This record gives sequence, C-alpha cells and structure tokens, in this order.
Amino acid sequence: MSENSMPVRFGLVGTGYWARELHAVGVAGHPETELVGVWGRDPDKAAALAGAHGASAYSGAEGYDEMLDAVDAVVFSVPPDVQAPMAVGAAAAGRHLLLEKPVALTHAAAREVVDAAERGGVASVVFFTERFVPEREEWLQERAAAGSLGGEATWLASLRTPGNPFAGSPWRQQQGGLWDVGPHALSVLLPVLGAVTAVAGARGREDLVHLVLSHESGATSTVGLSLTMPPEATRAGLAFYDEHGWHTRPDTEQAASGDAVSHQRRAVGELVETLRAGRTEHRCDVRFGAEVVRVLELAQHVVDAGQGHTSP
Repeated sequence: MSENSMPVRFGLVGTGYWARELHAVGVAGHPETELVGVWGRDPDKAAALAGAHGASAYSGAEGYDEMLDAVDAVVFSVPPDVQAPMAVGAAAAGRHLLLEKPVALTHAAAREVVDAAERGGVASVVFFTERFVPEREEWLQERAAAGSLGGEATWLASLRTPGNPFAGSPWRQQQGGLWDVGPHALSVLLPVLGAVTAVAGARGREDLVHLVLSHESGATSTVGLSLTMPPEATRAGLAFYDEHGWHTRPDTEQAASGDAVSHQRRAVGELVETLRAGRTEHRCDVRFGAEVVRVLELAQHVVDAGQGHTSP
C-alpha cells in the first residue's frame, strides 16, 4: 500500500465545545484521515473525547510529546495564546498543522509559528471558516479578479444570544470581537483588496470596534466588529465595489446553512492534498494567518490609543 493511500493520522489538541462538535467530528469523518489521539489539560475530558472516537488520550507535557510521536498532523482547538507555542512544538517535530484563528495574540508569536513551520517543512492551514465555503470562496476570487476598489465587512455578533456555546469562553470575553470575529473579516478583505498598509479606528459600546483599512492596492475598506451586540441587533455582511457598483456576498441556502463541520472537513481535505503533494503553501496557510494577526495587532494599538496608526 502506497504512503499516499494510507489515512493521515491526526492528533487533536483541545477538549472544549469546538473540539468536540467540530474538529473531532470533522477529522474522524473524513475518508482520508483518522483521529488517533486527543490531548487535553484535563485527563478525564481527554479520555472521554478520545473514547468517543476510538482514539488514545494524552495529557501533560510528556503526553503531548507522546501524541506527536503517533501522528502525522495536529488539529488545534485551544485559545490562541495556548495554540501558538504548542504549534511551534508540533512543527518542530515535523507535524503538519491545522490551526484555529487567530493563530496567536501577537504578531511575534505568530511569526514563531511561521518560522517553525518553515524550518520543519510542514504544510499548514488556518481554519478561516469563510474561506472553505465553496460558493463564497468562488465569489471572493471573482471579486479579486474584478479589480475591486473598496469594501465593507460587518461581523456584529453577541455572546449573549441564548444558548451561545461560546458565551463562557474566557479568551473571547477578554479579547473581544476584534480578535474573535476580526480574523473572519480580514480573511476575506485581504485576498481581494491586498495587504493592509495603515489602520484607523475607534472603540464603540463595550467591545464594539470600527476600523478603516488602507490597502496596498490603493483601496480602502471599513470594518465593524463586536461580540457584545444586543441579540436582536446582530448582523454580518460583506460587500465590495468597483466601477460597476456594489457586489454583496451571496448567501445561498447552502452557504448560509452554518454547516461548520462540512467546511472544516474541506479544510482537512485541503491540508491532506497539500501535504501529499509535498507542498507547504496554501491560500490560508500560517503565513497568511500571521499577516492577519499583524493587522489585528495594529488595530489593537489604534483603538487603545484612540488614533490612527500607519504600518512601518
């Protein structure tokens, strides 16, 4: 049996809601992968999740090293400040990376992951959900080819929505919408309008942030982000304009269905395809993920200082 016909063995880092309901299910259900290990800080939770998928459970620093010895790739579902150093260790061990957004909470930490991935020669994919919805990705590439002149992105969410599974997430409460939903906005603005050269912005009510981005293409974009909107005032949208007018992101029934598992499984498949081809570059690889973090960090400085800031 050839190496390319063997399932890619994944280890999962994390045991929370997103790890259980998305990443474990997505990897375990992909025809070309198998979930062989689960690492968690809580040994009991790791054992429960691993047992549900016939995988081995690991905990602690030694357990993490043991899991790395047993896998080809690692999928992460932990807070970004936990993810970054663990991803560095995985890349150093030659393990491919399926990362959550944001990659880290500082550009320096994100660059450490990039450097480790490059030294290890490993493939990487950051799971920016929007980039793995086929209809939306196709539309995004069309907008990029059309020479868009500007755009606007709105991600106004609420952790107070009844039943929101992320309501108790400490890092989301601490970092707010800029770092949680901001990566989604940037993941779709940057491929169309180009790298960000300057950021201006201001804080609004609670964690509400308004940004104006200048792009290297000469385009500008506006962004609204929040996790603390009144539940009845949430909204999300994306639009670009060119010489022919405004073009709004299509919300087909399938694209808007919220089937996150199918989107994650597509990310898994693209990582497998990349590593089996011997490539390390991907449109949403860790390098792109680090660029998103760079802009987020600039934006954080801007809203903290209450004034605009130009990227060095």
